[in-house]
Amino acid sequence: MTKPSDERLNDLEFRLTFLDDAVSSLGDSEALQSQRLLQLENALTALRQELAALRTSLSDDVHDEPPPPHY
Repeated sequence: MTKPSDERLNDLEFRLTFLDDAVSSLGDSEALQSQRLLQLENALTALRQELAALRTSLSDDVHDEPPPPHY
C-alpha cells in the first residue's frame, strides 16, 4: 500500500532538510581541512628553508674551521 501524498511529501521534506544539514556540515569540515592543509604546507616550506640554511651554514663552517688541537 502506498503512502498518502502528504505523508510522502513530509518524508521528502525531512530527507531534504537532513541532506541540506549534511552538505552544510561537510562544507564546513572541508573549509577547516583546507585551512589546516595550508598551515601544514606553510610549516613544511619553512622547515625546508630552515634545513637548507642549516646545511649551507654547516658546510661553510666545516671548511673554515681549523683542525682540532690534537692534530
